[in-house]
Amino acid sequence: MPKNINYFSRVKKDFETYAAKRRIVVKNANEALGLSKRAIFALHRDNYNEGEANIKRAEKIFNYLEKVSKGNPKLRYEGAWRSALEEYAEARLFAFYIKNKRVADITNRQIDADIYIGGLCDFTGELVRLAVRRATEKNYKEVTEIKKIIEGVMHNLIQLDLTGYLRTKFDQSKNNMRKIEEITYELSLRSK
Repeated sequence: MPKNINYFSRVKKDFETYAAKRRIVVKNANEALGLSKRAIFALHRDNYNEGEANIKRAEKIFNYLEKVSKGNPKLRYEGAWRSALEEYAEARLFAFYIKNKRVADITNRQIDADIYIGGLCDFTGELVRLAVRRATEKNYKEVTEIKKIIEGVMHNLIQLDLTGYLRTKFDQSKNNMRKIEEITYELSLRSK
């Protein structure tokens, strides 16, 4: 047993407080992640209001988690929280595209560069899904616009020396670039 019982008691209390707050973070982050996924699904069904409402609900959860983590910034690096933020970034980018036809800046203080880049890479996948739908609807103009957006994203991402997890995300977005190129190629053959 350590000689300084008071010090060990403080360490034990800090550990237990962190563990309790971590459980709160994981539970709420998982809820925010689900809301962001539902937002994306609603946006794909052309239900912008439902998508935006789910994004706003996720934002409220993140604001709550900011309060929970006050005094314990290590909690902000919990995997569940970061995954939820990345999904939120993807949903926010997709909603902004649906409304404005361009890529958004996300200035929320919780979104750091890694989270934004991960969400941006995943966003290209949502754009490909949207392009397939628009091609099915014979809205070829928007398919071309989507291709330009993905090209712009790739132009910016290729300038970064991404490694590890973000390199995997980048490779997925390169695959999405290939898919949109195939879609536009197929459409060009059909229009002849």
